[in-house]
Parts: sequence; C-alpha cells; structure tokens
Amino acid sequence: MAILKVLKYPDPFLKIKAKPVEKIDETIVKITQDMLETMYADTGVGLAATQAGFNLRIFVIDCSETHDHPVVFINPEITEKIEEIDSEEGCLSFPGIYANVRRARKVTIQALNTQGQLFTETYTGLEARCVQHELDHLNGIVFLDYLAPIKRKMLEKKMQKMQKKVL
Repeated sequence: MAILKVLKYPDPFLKIKAKPVEKIDETIVKITQDMLETMYADTGVGLAATQAGFNLRIFVIDCSETHDHPVVFINPEITEKIEEIDSEEGCLSFPGIYANVRRARKVTIQALNTQGQLFTETYTGLEARCVQHELDHLNGIVFLDYLAPIKRKMLEKKMQKMQKKVL
C-alpha cells in the first residue's frame, strides 16, 4: 500500500464530477487500499478518490474511534435523506479550515464493495455527515460551496494565508 497525495483547494481537480467505475479489478482494489492508508495517515474519517487525483466514483470512510471499521463505497448513491441539521465539518483538502454545514442527520446509501457486491446501509450522526461530504466530492462539490459568499471568502483567505506559511 502507498500514501497518496491529497489535493488541496483550490486544485481544479476537486471540482470535477467523477466517472463511474466500469469494472472492479485489482487496480481499483489497490486504489481503495491506498485511499484508506492515506486517510488513516492524515487522521481523516473519509477520503474521496477525486481528492487523491483519481477520476473515479469511489470513497472510503472510517468514523470509528478505533479506526478499524473501514467502508469502501464504489459508485455510491444516496437513496434517502432524513432531517437536516447543522454541524461543523473539516476536510483533508482544506487543512485547518472548519465550518458549519447543513446536512441530513440520517441517510441511506447504496454502493458496490470491492467484491462488486451491491450493499445498502443507513447511517446517522458523523457517519451520515461523512458519507454526504465524500459523495459531494465525487460530484465536484466542496463543503465551502454550502457557505454564504462572505463566509466562504473569509475561509478561502484564511487558507491562502496558511498555505503561504507552509511554503
């Protein structure tokens, strides 16, 4: 397995709509393993393929406190959303940036696993938020897109300042 480079905003690749996975093969399985390793190394709870530079409809999550419950979603689709709430989010592509985002408290999602089997799962709380956040990435949407223009500009400037300090 390998640690992948996580793209940082405003990389234009983060705004593309990812293409469906046509065939689940060894290459796709390897990508999902590398994504999980990258997510764990960066102490994240989710990572979309587009964040790692892959134009594929894949994301991984693990919201467990012990980091031992990874879930891989290939060609995911949310089939039901229930009750919207506001909660703070961050993102590996926006290090150090957090904002309140309104999302469904409960979602049902359908996807393929790495064996090509279709599964349906219902999530609440952090897992529901994470699933929605990562699926947004696959649709070219970043969490700042949900914010009012003034708030978004303020956080973009904050991120630019932080990036300059790193350089």
